[in-house]
Amino acid sequence: MNTVYIIGGILLFVILFVVLLYNGLVRMRNRREEAWSDIAVQLKRRYDLIPNLVSTVKGYAKHEQETLAKVTEMRTRALTADGVKEKGEAENMLSDALKTIFAVAENYPDLKASENFVELQRELSDTENKIQSARRFYNNTVQDLNTAVQVFPKNIIAHIFGFEEEDFFELSDEEKEKAADPVAVQF
Repeated sequence: MNTVYIIGGILLFVILFVVLLYNGLVRMRNRREEAWSDIAVQLKRRYDLIPNLVSTVKGYAKHEQETLAKVTEMRTRALTADGVKEKGEAENMLSDALKTIFAVAENYPDLKASENFVELQRELSDTENKIQSARRFYNNTVQDLNTAVQVFPKNIIAHIFGFEEEDFFELSDEEKEKAADPVAVQF
């Protein structure tokens, strides 16, 4: 009779242990999905600002159609990108295209003085900061999830229940190099 209780206790312990590990993995996955949702909200805000920026620049910089077309193309590519890795690459290309627009604006003093352009530039800058913050939060949650999926004994439970490592939302190699260099700001 004591043997039955001991085996039952061990079995109950193992079941509770598996349930606790599984629930921890589910919480991590849900937190990662929440973090991705935060990024998506900020990216949507950015996508909504870009057509206004393009139309504002178009009114002043009629000779910059190629630059404006590139921004529009990169926006479309970013909107249609699937998966974290592809989305990250598309976002990096869009960021580069937006930097080109702001560089072009330097050649048009009337555009730089436009209240609408200045406000759009401020909103885009604020959005970029929020995207970076959301990216850091997302990457932290992905790191926690990936670590949990790799360490013993969670890796066994993760494998049984189909949890997999996730991709980080990373900067391009060019962006990483630029992040190491000091930024010169001109007004």
